[in-house]
Amino acid sequence: MTASPHATNADQGRLALASEFPAAELDQWRALVAGVLSKSGVDPAKVTGPIETALATETYDGITVRPLYTAEQDGSETGLPGLPPFVRGSRPEGGVLAGWDIRQAHINPDPAAANTAILADLEGGVSSIWLRVGASGVPVDRLAEALHGVYLDLAGVVLDAGADYLAAAEALFALRAERQVPASELSGALGADPISVHARGGLRQDLAPAAALAARVSAEFPKLRALLVDGEPYHDAGGSDAQELAYSIAAGVEYLRALTESGMDVDDAAGQLEFRYAASADQFLTIAKFRAARRLWARVTEVCGVSLPARAQRQHAVTSAAMMAKRDPWVNMLRETLACFAAGVGGADAITVRPFDSAIGLPDAFAMRIARNTQSILLEESKVAGVIDPAGGSWYVDQLTDELAHTAWSLFTEVERGGGLVTALESGQLADELAAVRQRREANLASRSDPLTGVSEFANLAEEPLVRDPLPAPRETGGLPVIRYPERFELLRDRADRHHGGRPTVFLATLGSLAEHTARVSFATNLLQAGGIDTVTGTIAEFAESGAPVACICGPDSAYADGAAELAGALREQGARRVLLAGKPKDYPGVDAYVFAGCEALSTLSETLDALGVDQ
Repeated sequence: MTASPHATNADQGRLALASEFPAAELDQWRALVAGVLSKSGVDPAKVTGPIETALATETYDGITVRPLYTAEQDGSETGLPGLPPFVRGSRPEGGVLAGWDIRQAHINPDPAAANTAILADLEGGVSSIWLRVGASGVPVDRLAEALHGVYLDLAGVVLDAGADYLAAAEALFALRAERQVPASELSGALGADPISVHARGGLRQDLAPAAALAARVSAEFPKLRALLVDGEPYHDAGGSDAQELAYSIAAGVEYLRALTESGMDVDDAAGQLEFRYAASADQFLTIAKFRAARRLWARVTEVCGVSLPARAQRQHAVTSAAMMAKRDPWVNMLRETLACFAAGVGGADAITVRPFDSAIGLPDAFAMRIARNTQSILLEESKVAGVIDPAGGSWYVDQLTDELAHTAWSLFTEVERGGGLVTALESGQLADELAAVRQRREANLASRSDPLTGVSEFANLAEEPLVRDPLPAPRETGGLPVIRYPERFELLRDRADRHHGGRPTVFLATLGSLAEHTARVSFATNLLQAGGIDTVTGTIAEFAESGAPVACICGPDSAYADGAAELAGALREQGARRVLLAGKPKDYPGVDAYVFAGCEALSTLSETLDALGVDQ
């Protein structure tokens, strides 16, 4: 390349990307935003504050997500990877050298079936096994069968035994001794978590046995962790990200107290804890959650006098069970890919991807293979772990992490002032706080403000339901509720599928030209299909011949103003039991309900099924 005759020696060899474009100014961007808003019907003059306020959204924690972030918002201290406050990762090298631990879950209570799946996973690239043991899992006395052929000094074993954690731990210790595996080589986690047993089951658990187990593990098994701090019960109850963080940190503090009061050194006590968090399809909130969790725990351990090397939080990410759908379950693969990506970028040490059919029943071999290969692709082909803290330097992610950490810290200190997490569970305070968020979440799901692809949006009425062996009964019940976001829409689909006489159908009565009514026909069809309702389209004159007992008027607003009431009356004269209108509510006589973006879709669909004569 020949240097420009005007270039200085210092400029030669330097590539100044986009230098030929004028510098972008914030005011210019705001002017463009105002122009777009004006075209969409929003008056920029009526927007309170900066124009971008109109494009902002709010999380369930009250954090405002702005459409644009600049260096002016970058006020948080993120530190360096491997150093306090550990926002940028627990290890200086991140996952560059070894990636993260690919941890596969196994919940089949049949030891032989579990063993077959475990060996297939280990051969297929999984690095540790997460095995449900005890009630609703492999019987404790048959643990050796489930782990037949598993080299305990090579593959980490993580137990999920609920209240049976002591018996499960003893069974694993006995198996290690029988196979003559050195105690120094047994790796994984025992999953003792009496606080989560309390949260899920509603009955207080004694922490002393868990503390004694942790002391033994600390003294005998250097690669093993005894205690789990699980945030999933709060996520599965419909809670927010800050609530999951706050309550998990509060649980971690309860365990630190119990362990140190039993005589353990505070560094050893901190080393016995592994934290588990749900990873959702909201990739940026998930990234921020894992970064914020390390920051919160670093502050707690600093105050508790933990030495710097022991302050880093050990994290296990699990793709959210709450987001998993039974309908169109193939979409779960996409949700989980996003969640796994976000957990990896967020710096999780171990990740579990749930099989895409896990909400339906016991996963089959194909679903298990896809779950592990999702991680392998992200690690080996996409090189997600090939960069130390990939999200570092993003003003948006750093700001979101900072705000999430502050919100969670406020909730955590409130719990501590009230006597700690166990007290909050017993008093009902924690359940009430979760219920408040859950109600807001359920309202957004019902109105499709929180859309669920394949369920509340773009449902596939022609899909063949997957059939799987039933899931084991829940191990603990009676405590915090367990929800799935798609569940209420799926119940409507089940109801419609049971209808005798074929698929329930609504007639879409069109007004105006094809160009004028197509958008609203598409919208109404999409909404009705979320309730398992099919549609036929035609003019008013064709309604009677359709045989449908419910009609939905679809056309332009200009046609509604002149003829909606008359049209509704004509439909009723032809036998319509219920008349819907695709558009904003306007008080048209004869119209029973309106379908529009943001309407209460769940109740509208339920009432429509009633009118169609579909049994509950």
